[in-house]
Amino acid sequence: MKRRFLSILLAGCLAASLTACGGTKEESAAPAESSDSASGEPILLGTISPNTGNLAAYGTAIVNGVNLAVEEINAAGGVLGSQIQVVNADDQGDPTECMNAFNSLVSQGVGLIVGSCTSSCTSAITDSANEEEVCLTSPSSTADSITTEDDYVFRACYADSFQGAIAAAYAKQAGYSKVGVVYCAADTYSKGLYDSFSAACEKYGVEVAAVESTASMDVQDYTNQFASMVNAGVDLVYAPYYYDVIGPYLVTQARAAGYTGIIMGADGYDGAPSYVVEGADLTAFNDVYWTNHYDPADESELVQDFVKAFQDKYGETPMAMSALAYDCVYMYKTAIEAAGSADAAAVRDAMADTSLTYECVTGTFTLDESGTPVKGATIVSFASEGSEVTTTLVDVVKELPEA
Repeated sequence: MKRRFLSILLAGCLAASLTACGGTKEESAAPAESSDSASGEPILLGTISPNTGNLAAYGTAIVNGVNLAVEEINAAGGVLGSQIQVVNADDQGDPTECMNAFNSLVSQGVGLIVGSCTSSCTSAITDSANEEEVCLTSPSSTADSITTEDDYVFRACYADSFQGAIAAAYAKQAGYSKVGVVYCAADTYSKGLYDSFSAACEKYGVEVAAVESTASMDVQDYTNQFASMVNAGVDLVYAPYYYDVIGPYLVTQARAAGYTGIIMGADGYDGAPSYVVEGADLTAFNDVYWTNHYDPADESELVQDFVKAFQDKYGETPMAMSALAYDCVYMYKTAIEAAGSADAAAVRDAMADTSLTYECVTGTFTLDESGTPVKGATIVSFASEGSEVTTTLVDVVKELPEA
């Protein structure tokens, strides 16, 4: 079950850099001249994340990643002679609250924002970011529609069209010819991943034999959906949900319904073991696979320096959300130095330059014309002998295979 389906390593995971997510030497050595270069005025950096609510673990991870990066940068002298000052805003994982959080930051003079976390929230503020000419860089909003060409919106993560297709390619390469899907039709993230996965299955010749949906992302009973998967006789079920249902509900209920095959998901599974219900059969998490943005066990100096610094500060291993938020800050640092200014319009122009290279924890990459990184992903599996749930790296994927 755990055969490798590709053996292509991310170039970014092998690259060592003295400064995480800094630009190339040529870019950093000769920034554009600007009157902002040594103004000494603080650079306001806003964050929007779900600091309360069902997805609060993601909010904590994002804020912690941002704070660690900012502390490192400020301790090293700041950017263009200025210190970074962080202003946090909570969107509670709700699109309306996300709009309120955005307006609050803009009213405080914030021109650079890291956020938000989920695609549904970030999509609620992209138009406003463009109207207000505020740079918005999401650490983790993977819906393809989040970024478009020639605007103020960027991201540190790959898009769902890539992530969903990786899952389909894995199914093909691992020999699963008949698969099913359980997803939320009302959620931008889950629906986008379903669309991507199903389209890629058609491309790779994998039959989607059963599809079931839920009305929301916080449903607590998945018994009927997985009973349908059992009846359909599928070997793999793609179920793109978040950790708050994967840990306590979906996986264990799928097994209780008699489904013993592969369950595969996406980056929303990160952190699920911490939400397993006490007393649950943890072996249910065997043969659960998911795509993610990085592997904290990667041996590259860049990754290990970040992991150690995070563990020293917070006492835990950073999930991908922290790594992506950390990368967002260093992406802004690279763009500010390339522009010679922290003005949002100047930073936007620098980030729109598809030749600007970012050396980050989650990869070394450029941004494409839409503002999405050109980089790979990891495939991770859960594993348990009954006492705890651990994660194991299955593969690192740089490119999708040919059909």
